[in-house]
Amino acid sequence: MKFALFSLATMATSASAGKYFHGHGYKQSSEPKEVIKTSLPKSSELPKELDFRSFGPSSRNYASAVRNQHIPNYCGGCYIFAATSALADRIRLARGDRSSQQVDLSPQVMLNCDTVGGDDGCHGGDPINVYSYIHDNGIPEETCQLYSATGHDVGNTCEGIDVCMDCAHGTGICSAVDESKFYTYGVEVRQGEFGLVNGTDAMMQELQRGPIACTVAVTEDFEDYTGGVFEDTTGTTEMDHSISLIGYGTDEDGTDYWLGRNSWGEYWGEMGFFKIVRGTNNLGIEANCQWAVPSAEDNESWGNKNVKSEEVAVRDPDRLPMYGGLRPSGYETVEEHVTSPLPHTYLTADDLPAAFDWRDVNGTNWVTWDKNQHIPQYCGSCWAQGVTSALSDRLNIMSGGQGPVVNLSPQVLINFNGGGTCEGGMPASAYRYIEQNGIPDQTCQVYQAADLGGRKGRDCDDLCLCETCSPNATSFSPGSCVAVEEPPLYYVSEHGSVKGADKMKAEIFARGPIGCGIAADDAFEAYTGGIYEEEKR
Repeated sequence: MKFALFSLATMATSASAGKYFHGHGYKQSSEPKEVIKTSLPKSSELPKELDFRSFGPSSRNYASAVRNQHIPNYCGGCYIFAATSALADRIRLARGDRSSQQVDLSPQVMLNCDTVGGDDGCHGGDPINVYSYIHDNGIPEETCQLYSATGHDVGNTCEGIDVCMDCAHGTGICSAVDESKFYTYGVEVRQGEFGLVNGTDAMMQELQRGPIACTVAVTEDFEDYTGGVFEDTTGTTEMDHSISLIGYGTDEDGTDYWLGRNSWGEYWGEMGFFKIVRGTNNLGIEANCQWAVPSAEDNESWGNKNVKSEEVAVRDPDRLPMYGGLRPSGYETVEEHVTSPLPHTYLTADDLPAAFDWRDVNGTNWVTWDKNQHIPQYCGSCWAQGVTSALSDRLNIMSGGQGPVVNLSPQVLINFNGGGTCEGGMPASAYRYIEQNGIPDQTCQVYQAADLGGRKGRDCDDLCLCETCSPNATSFSPGSCVAVEEPPLYYVSEHGSVKGADKMKAEIFARGPIGCGIAADDAFEAYTGGIYEEEKR
């Protein structure tokens, strides 16, 4: 399915115009702990520029996705996002050409559990404490615990269900996932190292091992940043916000800069990234940075603990109940919109490779992050998840892997009934909705596994499309939320259907992943690896 992307306008929100202050999420640890084992390269050996969005001989993107700490309500969790995103990048770097998927570590687990050195959930903390917690306890990835922008500071607990959970079809009951079924990264047995770094040269040295977290001051001009190399003229160094640095360089005017990633959404700055002058401690950025190194000794085993060899899993079904939320009946037939030749009309079976995987095309992974539609509560949104995942993958393929990874928002489709609800829906209707209306990325609307169209007793409005939240006069967190004006939207230029193995293979090979409906039963739900097969009667 070929599709076009259109960015309607540069972000212009009341929040970004200086009316709302996004700092106050960083609180320096009184007794920072470090574990340091490895020496760094000499300054004279460093490259003149570095960008982990385009790194190595194949210019691969090792930077994880931009996030938005401010939705679904305000949370001063910048210190967690800065630390976990930098560590996730380093895990991908450590995997190298063996990387088959993005790694998106769960900030929510840190909000629930991390109290090291006074870390206080949505009321702020220090990235070095986050690394200390991960060193001692480990951290799962996002499909275990989705971000809800609440923490132990408002009563969240740190039981098994608060680390990794799943919610059952039918009953809707949520329970903890057994520890044997999910991976935690950076646990104590791996003896990873972490520490502090400051000063231009030392930071550039540390960046050779991967992205780092840094603390900065926040000004109204920084909130209003839309692009270019930022330079603060107030001289403030009152650090109250954490970001991650993913590189450095020099612009065409000879200005040295740091390349950073913020956690204020893709509608801020340069698709969530920014440049700031290097070498003058602007906004205090060179005074206090943090890093962590995942040990390479267990890189080979990182992944799903349940993966088995490619044996065939077989079950003889009596009936096939629907698990995911696909509703083939009850929706009108959607007219296809096809304007270019379909791949099966110009590719024969002999043209197709015997095996093909978009997670590993000549060593490059093109697919976007994994999802869990069943948390924080059960929601039959497979129709929206499949559509947005496949389109996000195609966006990544379309961009050639250059620049930020875009993860489109399934929650927006649910909010506007753009193909269905949590009670099910149809992918064809979702594609038509995106063709006609466009859809933003997940930093506009985080997945909440709920039908939010009628929240607060009103029809869905611009707040359902893209929102940001900030402290108000009576509440630091959750604060209050406003709509983001004219966020970047993505459209499809064509959509249609395909069936039959040869036609499906041609479509996938030529243009990217596709969404498919399946009959999922208990056996498929219990799948742990290998080639799955249902026996035919």
